[in-house]
Amino acid sequence: MCIRDSVKHYKQLEKHIIQFIVAEFFLQLINSAFMAIMLIYMEKVGYEDHESASFVSFRFLGVLLFAFPLGLFIKGRKLKPIFYISSFLTPALALLIVSAISQQASLLLYIVLFFWGVSFIGIQISAIPYILRNAKKETHTAAITLSYSTWSLANIFSGALIFSLKNINPELFDEKLILQVICTLGFIGTFFIFKIKFSENIPQLKKKRTNLKEFDWLIIFKALIPTIVIAVGAGLTIPFIGLFFFKIHGLDSDEFAIISAFATLIVFSMVLYVPIIKDKLGYKLAVPLTQTIAIVALIVLAFTEIMSFEWAVYIAIAAYIIRQPLMNMAGPMTSDIVMDYVGERNQEMMSALTSAVWSGSWFISSIIFQVLRQIGLQYVYVFLITAALYFFGVFLYYLLILDYEKKIKLREVVN
Repeated sequence: MCIRDSVKHYKQLEKHIIQFIVAEFFLQLINSAFMAIMLIYMEKVGYEDHESASFVSFRFLGVLLFAFPLGLFIKGRKLKPIFYISSFLTPALALLIVSAISQQASLLLYIVLFFWGVSFIGIQISAIPYILRNAKKETHTAAITLSYSTWSLANIFSGALIFSLKNINPELFDEKLILQVICTLGFIGTFFIFKIKFSENIPQLKKKRTNLKEFDWLIIFKALIPTIVIAVGAGLTIPFIGLFFFKIHGLDSDEFAIISAFATLIVFSMVLYVPIIKDKLGYKLAVPLTQTIAIVALIVLAFTEIMSFEWAVYIAIAAYIIRQPLMNMAGPMTSDIVMDYVGERNQEMMSALTSAVWSGSWFISSIIFQVLRQIGLQYVYVFLITAALYFFGVFLYYLLILDYEKKIKLREVVN
């Protein structure tokens, strides 16, 4: 019955929304491969983990600097031209990143990672505004959920592909060639973007884009605060989790990739039920419950670094697999709440600032990680800092949900 109910939510999605989400998947394929094995590849080439963190921070710096201007730019404009540019440049620049790593061309690597981050946000920032503008109101939650799930699907596919290629011929398919193959597959996203024939609904621009007074900044910043706290914590852990398993537990890139793929398969399966979970439990219970269990799993994962017995690695894997789906389930729900909370006229700006916050926070977190590792702080303490920030962020989201529900009740009374 649950499966039938879940499928019913997604069968209502329009063709052009599905085409856009498929394009997202192929770009996320590159992102997930980079997250899974790029830092392990850099470690094997000769970069220390604190050096890798320095390079990665430039990807997030690019987003931090360009997300806000892009949020202003897309207001009252067509989004498809941005999709065309982003879908081509993202895989093209990704191939340059792999080449720069192999040649240890540090300056080129900084530059290309910076512009790759800028290119990737073309899709990221525009995704939710495109869905909200062009999907039916009753399909918004399902469309946003499926859009979020492209990361999960891409992680599953890339993880399985990395594991398969490396085990078919480990001498031929090293990390460099695998990343090149996946980056090339990313160009398929361009094909699906060009297949979208739907005529966009473009909101009428009533004021100048640079007129910042038209936005409800108090509401926007109130909605952003929980994201800022969680993003800073996530930036200390998520980009470096592959390195943690490689350096602490000795898992090679293909082993971590397949474990990550399996964990993400569970993520994808559970995230698809988000609309049903939201209907059954409500935001007030669903968000804090899933996140709290995920944080406990992260704490267990952190302490495996100082466990002396051999099977600590299996505890780490189990904790990672538990954490992933539960942590990711809140994303579509909080996005849905936040976008409704800030209102229609603030949604493009909210989407841009959310990307800016995540990338800006991850830029700061990457620098913090770099410093902490340089002074010799163990991963366990870095991850515990993340857990503390997560706890605080979840509490702030809970307060936001309470305020959101008050607003809904007031609307109902007024109507």
